[in-house]
Amino acid sequence: MTTISASREPTVSSSRVRLGAVSLALSGILFVLYPLLRPYSDETSLQGAAAFASPLWIVAHLLGVMGFIFVALGLLALSSVLQHTVARRLASPALILAWLGVGFILPYYGAEMFGLRALGQEALRQHSPALLSLADAIRLGPGAIVFGVGLLLLAVGAILVAIAIWRSGTLSRWSGLPFALGFVLYLPQFFGTPPVRVVHGFLVALGCLWIAWGMLKGQRLPSQFLPGQASESSKHMRDKDAHQISV
Repeated sequence: MTTISASREPTVSSSRVRLGAVSLALSGILFVLYPLLRPYSDETSLQGAAAFASPLWIVAHLLGVMGFIFVALGLLALSSVLQHTVARRLASPALILAWLGVGFILPYYGAEMFGLRALGQEALRQHSPALLSLADAIRLGPGAIVFGVGLLLLAVGAILVAIAIWRSGTLSRWSGLPFALGFVLYLPQFFGTPPVRVVHGFLVALGCLWIAWGMLKGQRLPSQFLPGQASESSKHMRDKDAHQISV
């Protein structure tokens, strides 16, 4: 029984890492598709109302929501990898801040997705672009503050992730840089042109895919453990083998 459970432990761990890497890779792809598919137009005109009412408006923003969810799941697996390195003290705060940030961000996306869609449909029905002035009421106010706080928390979490990766010695040191930069720039990029937003999506994707690749590639055993941890693990395995032989 002990032999079976011992052999399963690495499998479960490696499966968690693989799933986390896939989640990060998917999030990177989704962060590119979101600005690519999102309809852009003059949001004070009926063309803007048509963009709000377009099915692509829902699809694009839903892809953005899924991108944040998958990045949170990917960071959970990354945190478990970093727990066995010298950067373990940064792993948990980074994960907590990122998860809190995503939690604050997602409600705003819901308002943007469904609130502006309903507004666009009503503006088209009444053929009245004046109704689009209500878009600021949906986007601004307390909701915008919560959204900003969420992006700030996620940005700080991403910076801690980059620092932890740099110190860990288990992943490419530079892989955390585009990841952190992408989320630090997430709020400013909203004020850019559509091409700027698409380029930003590729920046976030680069960070996510680079980290995911490092997680899938795997690291050498000595670099994954803290000093003394590898020897303790080896001793534990030798003791377990001796116990199994005696049984």
